[in-house]
Amino acid sequence: MVNSRPVFLELWRIRLPIPGVVSILHRVSGVLMVLAIPVFAALFAQALSGSAGFAATAALASSALGQLALLLLGWSLLHHLLAGLRYLALDLGWGLDRPSARKSAWTTLYSALALTLIGAVVLR
Repeated sequence: MVNSRPVFLELWRIRLPIPGVVSILHRVSGVLMVLAIPVFAALFAQALSGSAGFAATAALASSALGQLALLLLGWSLLHHLLAGLRYLALDLGWGLDRPSARKSAWTTLYSALALTLIGAVVLR
């Protein structure tokens, strides 16, 4: 019996279809939000501890690293929301054919990015 299965998979060369990319990013965004909960709880507690704690938290949030983290978490929230709505529509039987699934996946990706950038500009 000849085994034709590959011995070594080069994972970086595998090209997922765009709905697969949206699925993975949906999971990643969910993990990012869950991991951010204790960090934000600690920062919230620090900000409530007094004026010095509030100033330290505000300085961290206004730093370049803090702004990048907030931008990433904003994208995470928006992507998770939009992808979740997309999966709800798929569960209801809407857009199950391949062209519609690809179009809704691209729409989810672009919309989350666009809304994140719009939010970053408006909140600046």
